[in-house]
Amino acid sequence: MCAATSKMVRSASRPRKPPGVVPVFSLYGEADAVAPEFIHIEDIRSRSERYGWEIAEHRHHGLFQLLLLIEGAARVRVDHATRDVCAPFAIAMPSGVAHAFRFERGTRGFVLTIEESMFARASGAQGPHAALMNHPALVDLSRAADQSARLVALFEQIAQEFREGGRATGAVLQWLASAALVLVLRQNEQLAREKAGGAQEAADFHRFRALVEEKLTEHWPIARFSRELGLSESRLNRACRLAAGKSALEVVQDRLTLEARRRLIHVAGPVGSLAWELGFEDPAYFWRFFRRRTGMTPNEFRRRHEDAT
Repeated sequence: MCAATSKMVRSASRPRKPPGVVPVFSLYGEADAVAPEFIHIEDIRSRSERYGWEIAEHRHHGLFQLLLLIEGAARVRVDHATRDVCAPFAIAMPSGVAHAFRFERGTRGFVLTIEESMFARASGAQGPHAALMNHPALVDLSRAADQSARLVALFEQIAQEFREGGRATGAVLQWLASAALVLVLRQNEQLAREKAGGAQEAADFHRFRALVEEKLTEHWPIARFSRELGLSESRLNRACRLAAGKSALEVVQDRLTLEARRRLIHVAGPVGSLAWELGFEDPAYFWRFFRRRTGMTPNEFRRRHEDAT
C-alpha cells in the first residue's frame, strides 16, 4: 500500500445513485451522450477536486478511458477488486467496466476519454489497441522512467491540442491518443512477460534446490546440474539470483556448509569421518572449505557450540 494513500479523503458531495445501481455517465457526473469522433482530456484535479478527490463507482457506455498519474496516489476499484497505486501509473478502463477512484489530495495527472468505436474503425477489432479495449489494465510505470516521460509528453501534447487546436485537430488528437495507447500497451505486455518469466524462474530454482538436496554429497559441478535440469548455466544462475540473490554455486555451497554445521553439532565422531560422509575425498580440503565459509575450523566450530550449550 502506498504511504501517500493515508492522506486520501472522502466527500458526500458526489452524484447520488440508488442502492445497488452503478450509474452510467458520459464524463463523470454528466449523463449526456457524446458525439462521434469524440476525444476529451482533462487534468485529474479539475473533476476529482470537485467531489472531494473521490470519484464514486460508475461506468461508461461506448467510452474508453486512459488515466495517467504523474504525481500522487490513488485507491482504484475495478469491478470488485481494489488496489492502491502510486505515480507514475497508467490505468486503462474499457467501456462498460464499473470503476471508482479515491485520489490523494493534490494528485497530478490526466484523464483521456475516447469514443471507443473511433479506434475500432481506425484499427479494426484485432488492431494494436484491442488488448486494452477488451480488459482493464493497471500498469505500473515506476521501473520504466523513459516510457513514463514519453507518456507525460504525449498527454501534455494532447491537452494542448485539445485546448488550442485548429484545422485537422481531430486527426491530430487521434494520432497522439493512439501513440499513448501503444506505449501503455507495450509496458503492460512487458510487465506480463516479466511476471510469466519470474514464475518460470522460480519454478526452475525450486527444481534446482530439490536436485541439490538429492545430490548434495556427490559434489556435482554446476554444469551437470544444468544439464540434468535442461537449462543453460546462465539461465540457472539467473533463476538463483532472482530467487535467492546468489549464484548457483553459492546456493550449493551454502547448503553444503549448513549440512556440515548440522553434523558437527548433532553427529559424534571425528571430523575426518564427517568429511567422508559429506562427499569430501580429502579431509584437509573439507577443513579449508569449512573455514573459508564460516571463519572457523570444524573443531573450533564444534567446541564453540559445546561451550554455548
